[in-house]
Amino acid sequence: MFLPRSVVLERLAYTLAAPALALAPNLTPDGPANIALLLPGVLGTGNLIHAATSRVPGSGQRILRSLPFALAAGVDLAAVWTPGYGPAQTDVLLAAGWALLCGVFAPLSRTGRRGHRPAAVTQLPAVPVAPALTAALPAPTTPVKEPLHPEDGATLYTRSARDLWERAGLPGGTLLVKAIPHPDTARDLTILLRAKDPGRPIRSLSAADVAAAFAVFEEEVVLAPVEQQKDGRQGGPGWLQAHITPDATARRTKTPTLEERWADKVASPKGGAPSTELVGRIRDEERGVTFYRGRMADETEVPQIDLAKVARGLGIPADDSCQFVIVDGSEFLISIFDTPPLSQTFPATRELLTPDDKGMYVCGYTTTGQPVKNMIYQSDKNAARHGLILGVSRSGKTQFFAIDMAAMSLAGQVVWLGTVRKDEKTSTLGRYIDRQGSNALWMARSLRAARALCDIRAEMPWSHDGQPHDYKPGDPRCPYRQLNVFGDEFMTCTKDEEYGDFIQTIADDLTVTGLKYGIGFNPAGQSPFAHDGFSSGMKANLRQNSRAVVFNMGNPSSTRKAVEGTMENAHDVPTIPTRYSQQEGSVIERAMRGEADPENGVSTGGVAVIVLDNGRAVLMRSLYADFDTDLESIFPDEIVRLTDHEISELEKRGLWFDWNEPERPGEFHPVPDDDGDGDGPRRRGGGSGKPGGGKPGRTHREEVVSARQALEAIKTLVP
Repeated sequence: MFLPRSVVLERLAYTLAAPALALAPNLTPDGPANIALLLPGVLGTGNLIHAATSRVPGSGQRILRSLPFALAAGVDLAAVWTPGYGPAQTDVLLAAGWALLCGVFAPLSRTGRRGHRPAAVTQLPAVPVAPALTAALPAPTTPVKEPLHPEDGATLYTRSARDLWERAGLPGGTLLVKAIPHPDTARDLTILLRAKDPGRPIRSLSAADVAAAFAVFEEEVVLAPVEQQKDGRQGGPGWLQAHITPDATARRTKTPTLEERWADKVASPKGGAPSTELVGRIRDEERGVTFYRGRMADETEVPQIDLAKVARGLGIPADDSCQFVIVDGSEFLISIFDTPPLSQTFPATRELLTPDDKGMYVCGYTTTGQPVKNMIYQSDKNAARHGLILGVSRSGKTQFFAIDMAAMSLAGQVVWLGTVRKDEKTSTLGRYIDRQGSNALWMARSLRAARALCDIRAEMPWSHDGQPHDYKPGDPRCPYRQLNVFGDEFMTCTKDEEYGDFIQTIADDLTVTGLKYGIGFNPAGQSPFAHDGFSSGMKANLRQNSRAVVFNMGNPSSTRKAVEGTMENAHDVPTIPTRYSQQEGSVIERAMRGEADPENGVSTGGVAVIVLDNGRAVLMRSLYADFDTDLESIFPDEIVRLTDHEISELEKRGLWFDWNEPERPGEFHPVPDDDGDGDGPRRRGGGSGKPGGGKPGRTHREEVVSARQALEAIKTLVP
């Protein structure tokens, strides 16, 4: 029987080591000789256990190679444990048995090694051929085929993968260099490929080619480039690696991890956040919210988030009252609450409404619980501030009036409020501010007086040098106080037949010139567009010198359009639903049972979008001022009013009186003709700040509804 030389040498080593294995633990159990015998035994035992528990090909051969060392350690420990050489020389018998057993297994541990296998067919001795016959034999014409892979010591696993690759015809003109199995899987592997022709790139290889070669689906193959490594392995276009993962793909389909679900359902081209990466998921049990933080794979791009798609991709119901997103450059934060976070109320207090040194006060809270601040003046511009409040009826505008006016009053500023008609809340506010009225005539008179104050304040001397100066917020030397003129339902008043043109004209003028004289204009209504009363210049000044606050505009699309109309560049605008209504159960199941949908809607009054200085729109819940009890807790004890000098100057101009009284003759319209018939045309227009003064407006004509009125109209045209 033919035995490899290594087997003979190994058996000889076992025979020589047997006496040392019997003597060392008995003579010097703690000596270096015995320790030198135990150390290989411990390493062999560890290698045997690892090979037995792993699923890598070749584990059986590793077990056979480690078995002699593990058995030697066992014999050594037994010899140390028994006194002397043991009963009946047990230590000697165990050492001899160990050498005999290892010698028997020695050939088996060598069967997998290349170069030591017995020849399959014994080569026969060459038969001499006659010289004549040798000349007659034809020379071989078929060239000898060179092997595709020179002897490189590849493992059995790699050689098996090469067989499959060569059977497929070397797809893409590539050679399989190495196959690496994935741990804890039965079929997953990674193959390393290179171009068959050195120096040539791999061009035509596809995932389908790899899938066909290994009998898997195309979706289970991923091609990836190969980078150069420090150990000298080449890379570049001439190399390619393919990840073949049928087991991982099946598991990913049934039980994906959060990262895998995000990549497949959310970050896909048709997902709710395409081309994004999930950074982390954080759960806050106390607040009942889950945060998903992500970023763009390309940091130069801006995320495009569709919250409804993101929710469906994560396997949760879509709910615009519980799901919000904050975008910051290439990063974003998605907040998913268990219950609507803005359905609670935040009571207004004097501490929250008292402005700081920069004129900022807390006007509400965001979905994440962060305080949102509004300003009563612009400290960085040394000017007053304008304001823009939008929203449909019952959306929370008057509530915001209360906290805004309270903050201004606490800072020692004067407040006027004009509305289109009288109501309970505005009348209540009138008891805590300087002046309040409820019709278009009152608003026209207040705007006219505010414009006249610009001329008056332009000539008021300051105490330190006796010269007039522009308004400086917070400067104790300023001889007057900031005036804030509020106009509720401003767009409705601009369409008034008698005073609409005047109101719009004076409002445009006030938004342009009022800031330098400490006068801010705060219109409120249901639209920020030009056809509803806002000129382009007026909207530009309001946008640049205020923090626009937009409440519910009737539906999410109208709210988004209104917010974008107040911004220079349209950013991601949060959604305000019409009502907070969480879905309960399945709509389909209720339809099949014939049940009515649950009525669990909650009003979104008080929820608004505020546009901050950087153009970012933030969703907030404004502070709640209780009109049913008393507003004294948030307003100062004394009402702030104009100075005596300002009032006297307005009286000289005929502009300071009870603005609720009927229109005075010649105040806004020309005095009727001398004949006193009252049939002469009346001109609409605006005053110039002087009593009876007004600029020409459009001629007002009564509607002709009868033949007699038509005849009278013709007579007026005849000279």
